[in-house]
Amino acid sequence: MDHPILEQIKSKYRLGQFVQGKVEYHAAFGVFVDIGEATVKGLIKIPDFLDDGIMSAEMYPEIGTTVGAIVVGYNERNGREVYLNAKPSVLHQALVPLRNRALTV
Repeated sequence: MDHPILEQIKSKYRLGQFVQGKVEYHAAFGVFVDIGEATVKGLIKIPDFLDDGIMSAEMYPEIGTTVGAIVVGYNERNGREVYLNAKPSVLHQALVPLRNRALTV
């Protein structure tokens, strides 16, 4: 059974939606972002920062910095995290929706 809060979050933060928030906390696995919800945080995991190369904690945006990212999922277990992706390619695809573009892999 889904969390009632999770259903509200899913309708407010739709997959593929661009969101902005302030970096609130650094963790070993990524960065938590304040997206304006009292009980829900955005989370950008380490693999979701760069298209190429290796992301390290030293490269994290500073706490208090405003970042933009795309909603890519939700923590289904506790309903308290919106998973975000800040890779340049993902941001570009969401912000510049090109029509009839050939898929490149």
